[in-house]
Amino acid sequence: MAEHRRRDELPEDVGSDDCLASYTHIYSPDLLKDQVAFITGGGSGIGLRIAEIFMRHGCDTVIASRNLDKLKEAAVKLSAASGRRCLPLRIDVRQPDGIAAAVDETLKEFGRLDILINNAAGNFLCPASALSFNAFKTVLEIDTMGTFNTSKVVYEKWFKEHGGNVVNVSATLAYRGQALQVHAGSAKAANDAMTKHLAVEWGPSGVRVNAVAPGPISGTEGYRRLGGPGAEAAGSFQAVPLQRAGNKTEMAHCALFLASRASSYVTGAILVADGGAWLTSPNDVSALLGIATSKRAKLLLVAGKEEGQMIRRNQDLSKEIMQLMD
Repeated sequence: MAEHRRRDELPEDVGSDDCLASYTHIYSPDLLKDQVAFITGGGSGIGLRIAEIFMRHGCDTVIASRNLDKLKEAAVKLSAASGRRCLPLRIDVRQPDGIAAAVDETLKEFGRLDILINNAAGNFLCPASALSFNAFKTVLEIDTMGTFNTSKVVYEKWFKEHGGNVVNVSATLAYRGQALQVHAGSAKAANDAMTKHLAVEWGPSGVRVNAVAPGPISGTEGYRRLGGPGAEAAGSFQAVPLQRAGNKTEMAHCALFLASRASSYVTGAILVADGGAWLTSPNDVSALLGIATSKRAKLLLVAGKEEGQMIRRNQDLSKEIMQLMD
């Protein structure tokens, strides 16, 4: 496998929402020295790793989501691992007034804001015919409206006069059409368009707007829904040119590049980081849709055991996603 031949290229990572025991810098450790990053969805998964890698490069961070207790725990870990400050703030990206209050608190605490990472998202697997109107709407509210709301508030309160960098966490779902993902694919397609439009409008203010589009990433909820390490060991990712899932540190490195002076002449770009998966991965619609169409069949997990894919109910979806199904 390619992973075995190029293992020395892989950065450190852990599957849990913990900080790295060790880290090897590929950029100068002071790349983001004394900058401040506001990261939505920063308490877990890719968002948490982005926060950690930024902090290991001299950046202070604000991690923001709806679960303040989880954020507080993450902030303690992040500061202990990096020696930098991390401010946990509760926000709902669907509510602009709350975002504005959080940005005000950020500016009060740090006196500046240099980077915005739009990482908050909501997703699950569901055939379009079984998808409720409310579930579709909610995903777009979190993914698309949330990205616009946060970007607009940050721009108006700081970036318009001081410049800054926006990095949106996207996906490749809309590039070729994918079963069970009409809601998330539609939201991410809108975000990709938004990335380009805002890059054009805000460029004269010294604001760069870019996006990173991850593929299957180990240690995330999406990866677990794809069967996790067991599915990967069974060959579920053999169709990916690099023949493996990515890891969270790799995605954080992509965000670091786009948010730093390393990409000073890059704006309006979508950086695909999926090991080439969108180019080659099979999309067996008949297999994916060969499921019961009852409302309860929305809770699905793709688990690749053989060459084909087997779909079963996912009993581990979060309570929040269960509510989306109503």
